[in-house]
Amino acid sequence: MFRPKLPDVPALPTTTVTPQHMQAPAPLAGRPVAPYVGVGAGAVAAVVVVGIVLTALLAAVAISAVSVAIAAVVLRSLVSSTHQR
Repeated sequence: MFRPKLPDVPALPTTTVTPQHMQAPAPLAGRPVAPYVGVGAGAVAAVVVVGIVLTALLAAVAISAVSVAIAAVVLRSLVSSTHQR
């Protein structure tokens, strides 16, 4: 009652197909092949993106180092001023 009724699978035809072998045309000498141009442009874009990301990470590390150095100087001055009093 709750089982779905599946349609009957039709019988497949039993004809045989013979593959035809065709030779690919030879590339012309002296002309650049188009897919390699696309790969080169994609590679250049990937290198540019990776360079931008690495530059941003380097800037973030430098800003963090400067802020930690400033905090260390402030804490050192606070500690040294309490010892002098």
